Amino acid sequence: MQVAATLPATGVHFFPTRRASFKCNGYSSPLKPITRASSINAQSLKTIAPVTTTTEMTKKHLSNLEKLLQKEAKPEPVIQKQGKTGENRGNQGKKTEENRGRNLLEGLNLSRIWPEMKAAEEMSPRHLIRLHRMLSSKSMEYSPRNNLGSRWKEYHGCEDWLGLLDPLDENLRRELVRYGEFIQAAYHCFHSDPATSANDNAHVAREVSLPDRSYKVTKSLYATSSIGLPKWVDDVAPDLGWMTQRSSWIGYVAVCDDKAEIQRMGRRDIVIALRGTATCLEWGENLRDVLVQMPGENELVDAQPKVECGFLSLYKTGGAKIPSLAESVVNEVKRLIEMYKGEALSITVTGHSLGAALALLVADDISTCSPNAPPVAVFSFGGPRVGNKGFANRLESKNVKVLRIVNKQDVITKVPGMFVSEAIDKKLRDTGASGVLNLLDNSMPWAYSHVGTELRVDTTKSPFLKPDADVACCHDLEAYLHLVDGYLGSNESFRPNAKRSLAKLLNEQGANIKKLYKGKNLSSLNLNREFSFPRPSCLPSPSVLPSPSS
Repeated sequence: MQVAATLPATGVHFFPTRRASFKCNGYSSPLKPITRASSINAQSLKTIAPVTTTTEMTKKHLSNLEKLLQKEAKPEPVIQKQGKTGENRGNQGKKTEENRGRNLLEGLNLSRIWPEMKAAEEMSPRHLIRLHRMLSSKSMEYSPRNNLGSRWKEYHGCEDWLGLLDPLDENLRRELVRYGEFIQAAYHCFHSDPATSANDNAHVAREVSLPDRSYKVTKSLYATSSIGLPKWVDDVAPDLGWMTQRSSWIGYVAVCDDKAEIQRMGRRDIVIALRGTATCLEWGENLRDVLVQMPGENELVDAQPKVECGFLSLYKTGGAKIPSLAESVVNEVKRLIEMYKGEALSITVTGHSLGAALALLVADDISTCSPNAPPVAVFSFGGPRVGNKGFANRLESKNVKVLRIVNKQDVITKVPGMFVSEAIDKKLRDTGASGVLNLLDNSMPWAYSHVGTELRVDTTKSPFLKPDADVACCHDLEAYLHLVDGYLGSNESFRPNAKRSLAKLLNEQGANIKKLYKGKNLSSLNLNREFSFPRPSCLPSPSVLPSPSS
């Protein structure tokens, strides 16, 4: 039996070579799980010798392990069918010997003796096979798509996802990942052609590689900044003109037109997907964090809705030949509602980072753009605060349902605003300070409040990501989808049967992956050739920027 081929003898120098007698005083050794001490009763346990120290027991276990490994295994008879060649018999004999050695080592349960062996146990052949599958970009697997049918309104948030979040419902998990991939398609489309020329026709939809072929893109969406940079900046860096352009492609509108998918979902779904910050002027708008009054609101009304100045600017500003994001999305939604009049419809707005903030403004407008507007839900990933308590109440009064997916370690979800945590604000309001806080909401320029229901994931629960992952990783969209795919509940560990591939996560956040999953342990898997994702010729989105240490 070739044990060395199955388990390398590493770290032997930590233990001096000794021969120690190992006698079983009437009880079985944990190194021989096959034997059972079934004949021992309570009376015989009292007669066992005094318990030895941990060091002595370890030495005895190691000595017994050495004897087991050096013991020559008896050959088992192999039944051969007639017509088998000598070569086939030899191969079958090798397989039998390898299986025998693997069963022996699995039965030893070495992690009970050495805590350090747990890492090696995780990298067992069985674990390596599963890891190879998850790291392979050519074998993407998804959680099953069940028939939502009559429950589609529940998954769309009609009851604020009551009873579906903790533990996380498997159907809702699959839908969240699916909508997150719509945002990834928006990122990829922008990076493939970030420049917006004067000849671009905003009325012609860009070609977007959608993750779901049952949808088709009907409208391209652009966001325009109200601020600009001097012309000499373009002269200094002409190749990066897209970084300083005022109008940029930011997302799209798509509608499901596949009959089988419509039947599965229980309705025809309209998706509005919005990417995050990518250009210099978009970053500049993000920093304009003072609350301003929403257009059309009466200044004399208490608890008036206010939103961040920069977000509202990107949403309402139009370009020379490009309509504003607000105008484009409202007109397209009206057109689709009229086109599919009489059908069961839903509108799902999804976005990441800046896109998550704009998604709330979009939902606020389209929820009342038509007398027969369908239900509107927002699925946001890593979104910042957008407005004050009055804005949150306004969305709630319009029956807009918002599910915010938040990473516990993501700092973007904690800004802007005076209070770092919503829990503090809620606790103060419950203690009778609501009057003072309402006064602050009306007068303070940074009295922000989150909107909707929260689903909180945690980077530290992932067995693949470092617990001290950097800021970029904690805000990365692929990291969010990885955490959602493995999320079971607030008090549960990472889902052991998570199916999402790790290839893209390793490619974009390699510096934040545990060494166990990217070092020499995986050199035999030849995974490098699978990480051939196309890199954009322009600078990547801030959500996928590498860490400074990489």
